[in-house]
Amino acid sequence: MSNSVLLEKHDNGVAVVTLNRPDAMNALSGELRERLYDVMQEVRGDDSIRAVVLTGAGQRAFTAGLDLKELGSDTSGMNAATDQNPRSNPVTAIRSCGKPVVGAINGVAITGGFEVALACDILIASENARFADTHALVGIMPGWGLSQKLQRIIGQSRAKELSFTGRFLNAETACQWGLVNRVVAADKLMDEALALADDITVVEPPFLAKYRHLIEHGANLSMDDALNYETLFSSIENDKVTPDDIERRRLAVMERGRARKG
Repeated sequence: MSNSVLLEKHDNGVAVVTLNRPDAMNALSGELRERLYDVMQEVRGDDSIRAVVLTGAGQRAFTAGLDLKELGSDTSGMNAATDQNPRSNPVTAIRSCGKPVVGAINGVAITGGFEVALACDILIASENARFADTHALVGIMPGWGLSQKLQRIIGQSRAKELSFTGRFLNAETACQWGLVNRVVAADKLMDEALALADDITVVEPPFLAKYRHLIEHGANLSMDDALNYETLFSSIENDKVTPDDIERRRLAVMERGRARKG
């Protein structure tokens, strides 16, 4: 079995997925992308896993994007930049796991690697993290969502600055622009990401999946339509909740709090 992507399952319901080609800055070779899909399908099929932390091996790179050496020797690989097949498209592969994904950005996230970062639900960055979109510099159009997602997160003008120049965005500025939630010391990155993922595991997976849908679906609507959708969706879902459900969840939260204090 390939070790280009590692899967580590923790007893608390958190899985750590590591892009593991540190000598190649965790570049997204064809083999790594296929392995990532297989790992994410294993995550999807394991009901004990409630949240995922995605990171890169080493401290230099989260991932430098598509393996340009591989593309340079095999022109058929150019289709990878727009291929929606989850065995080739790491963004689709990540989303296919169906679990919340915390991106622990440990180093550079470049071009296709930037798109992989944007596939995560929440981003935590180390002080070593940097982001760059070099699609324009290498003459390849983005096909995994960057051109649309990035402008919605940081604004169109800032997105154009990054995409038209290929300049790097450091971790602190990425945080100021709302791209990452926070920046931590490199040696604290995984602790922070794992603690966040652990908190996510408290929420029951079916409910979390619906809440995630509510947020993401609403983001594609106008504010008025999104508010109307929330009202309709919440009315349907909340009618299914019983007093016993609420009491059971309340007791579970209290028990978790006592366990942490102990």
